[in-house]
Amino acid sequence: MTREKVAELFRRLRELDPHPTTELTYKTPFELLIAVILSAQATDVGVNKATRKLFPVARTPQAILDLGEEGLKPYIASIGLYNAKAKNIIATCRALIERHGGRVPESREELEALPGVGRKTANVVLNTAFGAETIAVDTHIFRVANRTGLARGETVRAVEDKLMKVVPAEFRKDAHHWLILHGRYVCKARKPLCPVCAINDLCAYRHKTVAI
Repeated sequence: MTREKVAELFRRLRELDPHPTTELTYKTPFELLIAVILSAQATDVGVNKATRKLFPVARTPQAILDLGEEGLKPYIASIGLYNAKAKNIIATCRALIERHGGRVPESREELEALPGVGRKTANVVLNTAFGAETIAVDTHIFRVANRTGLARGETVRAVEDKLMKVVPAEFRKDAHHWLILHGRYVCKARKPLCPVCAINDLCAYRHKTVAI
């Protein structure tokens, strides 16, 4: 995809949604961190249902640590892999208190050193909580980037690296959200909604769906 097409693609997505953000519900960087850890292999809707009950009871590292692993589990039991996630969240809360004074660090290295926090989670927190120009490649972004020809790659990291190169600076901060939302609601996995897609004419996908 040419630079001109890439810029036009993001101009159109921006016009549709000038101020995109995550669909996870949170009020603080810590709440966002916990929500993103919980979101692995889970839907935002499912995570929001769980945190809607959890955060009013425990919305700080110390409060969740006070719950303990067994006390945390009932709040997140509806989410996949909740046993492992409970263990990681407790360990992360302990690390935040011991190493960072209870605050969420603003560096990638420190974030990725936390239990249960990988590159994608770190990218989401850095971008959404702290405004960094990072792109967290999930299944939606991976699909959209490859289908459209925006940034083809065989691995998540390859797609991320290409996106960071091709996305114009003025769009980089919000690109993550635009691409996720586009993949979630328009460029769907099984049957993309090509006839109503705002970037249809820019897209290189060979198997576009047609209006019936």
